[in-house]
Amino acid sequence: MSKIQLPWRVTEKQMRFLDADSVTEVLFGGAAGGGKSHVQLMDAFLYACKYKGSKQLILRRTYPELEMSLIQEHLKLYPKEIYKYNETKHRGQMKNGSMITFGSLQRESDVYKYQGAEFDVIRFDELTHFTWAQYSYLLSRLRGANDFPKQIKSSTNPGGVGHQWVKERFIDPAPPETVFDIIEKEGGTISGQGMYLPAKVQENIFLMRKDPDYLKRLLNLPEKNRLALLEGRWDIYDGVFFSEFDPAVHVVRPFRLKEHWKQYVTMDYGMDMFAVEVVAVDEEGNGFVHRELYQPGLIISQAAEKAAELVEDLDIAAWLAPPDLWNGRQETGKSVADIFAEHGIPLTMTSNNRHAGWLAVREWLASRTARNEITGEEKIMPPKLRIFENCRNLIRTLPALQYDDKDPEDVANEPHELTHAPDALRGFCIYWVAGAKKPKKKGVHWEPDMWEDYRAADPATRKLLEEKWGKPER
Repeated sequence: MSKIQLPWRVTEKQMRFLDADSVTEVLFGGAAGGGKSHVQLMDAFLYACKYKGSKQLILRRTYPELEMSLIQEHLKLYPKEIYKYNETKHRGQMKNGSMITFGSLQRESDVYKYQGAEFDVIRFDELTHFTWAQYSYLLSRLRGANDFPKQIKSSTNPGGVGHQWVKERFIDPAPPETVFDIIEKEGGTISGQGMYLPAKVQENIFLMRKDPDYLKRLLNLPEKNRLALLEGRWDIYDGVFFSEFDPAVHVVRPFRLKEHWKQYVTMDYGMDMFAVEVVAVDEEGNGFVHRELYQPGLIISQAAEKAAELVEDLDIAAWLAPPDLWNGRQETGKSVADIFAEHGIPLTMTSNNRHAGWLAVREWLASRTARNEITGEEKIMPPKLRIFENCRNLIRTLPALQYDDKDPEDVANEPHELTHAPDALRGFCIYWVAGAKKPKKKGVHWEPDMWEDYRAADPATRKLLEEKWGKPER
């Protein structure tokens, strides 16, 4: 077989990325225009050539993003003599048996598409678009019976839903271009080695020659975007909506709760996810989230049964739910609240004021100080709300919430999976501020005999009939 010439040109930083084949987890980028995606494709091809029969996975958050960028670009880049791409399977294969699969993880649950799969290299393009839960799950797919080097190689700009965890994992531990041990928070064990390779647009001489105005366009961006995309700054984003949340402060080991503490169940229901948090409130008004349910695909009756099982040993003071659970379903006319009531669960409606709700969450998370009236000394007190470490989904999603670009007082609704447990918590927190809302009486179809009784009744009796059946239909 004759040799194939690859007319590829690389920058110095791109070459370092290509050469980083002994580091377990590598992050490339920091700024726009550094040739991040391009070098990922180069690296994938060279790895596939070198290790016959190897398996790689290249990921973007959504498939349209994948199709418009990496898939189209790699078809122009890879020589057709030795590489064929299957559009149906989103998978390419080399003549030596190596495979490169292109995938997306739009929803949190999409990781299970790769349950049981094995890859030698996994590549995340725009890593900050992914959550820690998605990244950590894919780490478990990095395996195989061969002796090929196993790596996760990623590229990204600052900002996005994963900004904070990416910064903590790659940026904070060591100076750029320094190989460091990755020490996992749980257990303190060393899981491998990491390295961050920063790249700036000015270093990409090929882009500067091809599109000299690109730099000017970056310079004209708003300051925060300019610092992130031009300079690759990681310290200019607030990162999370709830900056008050600190796992070291708010997450506690489970302990035995006192029997007389009041118990509350707060929930967010949808077919995509049923999120339930159980909160115990002590004598001083402190809350402890100590149980949770987090399960997709449950019909209403199943959700009610699961919720009842979760707290079957507890005396529940109130079952809290948002107003939309009182909306009648088109197919049955019954609401979620109706069906829960049929299963012995009387729901209490909470306010759906999102701004006030998130402010209430902040109040429960906020640090407190207490002043000694005699000495004047101030003492730092624990926040009103703490979370048992077994409530993993609330702990995972709460710090991942971002600001809504159009409404700075609200959280971003995408990725939607991140909002379920915090929405449930919001219902509990605002319940203590605004109390419960009284559900509107649902009207019924008035039969002729009901109308006859109503017309013949005195004003007091009419009022009783309206309370029983709702306002008469006209």
